[in-house]
Amino acid sequence: MRFRRPSIRTILGFTRARKRVERAAGVYDNPVWKATHAVPNAERRLKRRVGWYSTPMKWYRLLRRLSK
Repeated sequence: MRFRRPSIRTILGFTRARKRVERAAGVYDNPVWKATHAVPNAERRLKRRVGWYSTPMKWYRLLRRLSK
Protein backbone atom coordinates (compact mmCIF):
# COMPACT_ATOMS: atom_id res chain seq x y z
CA MET A 1 0.00 0.00 0.00
CA ARG A 2 1.49 3.34 -1.07
CA PHE A 3 0.80 6.63 0.59
CA ARG A 4 1.91 8.79 -2.35
CA ARG A 5 2.05 8.42 -6.09
CA PRO A 6 5.68 7.92 -7.24
CA SER A 7 7.30 10.64 -9.30
CA ILE A 8 8.29 10.21 -12.93
CA ARG A 9 11.99 10.25 -11.94
CA THR A 10 11.37 7.39 -9.51
CA ILE A 11 9.43 5.38 -12.06
CA LEU A 12 12.19 5.81 -14.66
CA GLY A 13 14.89 4.78 -12.16
CA PHE A 14 16.80 8.07 -11.91
CA THR A 15 16.43 8.26 -8.14
CA ARG A 16 17.82 4.76 -7.59
CA ALA A 17 20.74 5.42 -9.95
CA ARG A 18 21.59 8.72 -8.22
CA LYS A 19 21.56 7.09 -4.79
CA ARG A 20 23.75 4.25 -6.06
CA VAL A 21 26.32 6.76 -7.36
CA GLU A 22 26.20 8.78 -4.14
CA ARG A 23 26.73 5.67 -2.01
CA ALA A 24 29.66 4.58 -4.18
CA ALA A 25 31.19 8.06 -3.87
CA GLY A 26 30.90 7.93 -0.08
CA VAL A 27 28.53 10.88 0.27
CA TYR A 28 26.65 9.25 3.16
CA ASP A 29 29.85 8.48 5.09
CA ASN A 30 30.44 12.20 5.55
CA PRO A 31 30.34 13.14 9.29
CA VAL A 32 28.41 16.34 8.52
CA TRP A 33 25.71 14.36 6.69
CA LYS A 34 25.49 11.90 9.57
CA ALA A 35 25.19 14.70 12.14
CA THR A 36 22.45 16.54 10.26
CA HIS A 37 20.42 13.37 9.71
CA ALA A 38 20.91 11.79 13.14
CA VAL A 39 17.53 12.83 14.58
CA PRO A 40 15.36 11.74 11.61
CA ASN A 41 17.28 8.46 11.38
CA ALA A 42 16.79 7.79 15.09
CA GLU A 43 13.06 8.55 14.79
CA ARG A 44 12.74 6.17 11.85
CA ARG A 45 14.60 3.41 13.71
CA LEU A 46 12.35 3.87 16.75
CA LYS A 47 9.19 3.73 14.60
CA ARG A 48 10.47 0.59 12.89
CA ARG A 49 11.21 -1.01 16.26
CA VAL A 50 7.73 -0.33 17.66
CA GLY A 51 6.04 -1.57 14.48
CA TRP A 52 4.84 1.70 12.96
CA TYR A 53 5.52 0.42 9.43
CA SER A 54 3.91 -2.99 9.96
CA THR A 55 0.94 -4.01 7.82
CA PRO A 56 -1.67 -3.72 10.61
CA MET A 57 -0.48 -0.22 11.47
CA LYS A 58 -0.55 0.81 7.82
CA TRP A 59 -4.18 -0.34 7.61
CA TYR A 60 -5.01 1.43 10.88
CA ARG A 61 -3.56 4.72 9.60
CA LEU A 62 -5.41 4.33 6.29
CA LEU A 63 -8.74 3.71 8.01
CA ARG A 64 -8.14 6.60 10.40
CA ARG A 65 -7.42 8.91 7.44
CA LEU A 66 -10.52 7.76 5.57
CA SER A 67 -12.75 8.31 8.59
CA LYS A 68 -11.88 12.00 8.87
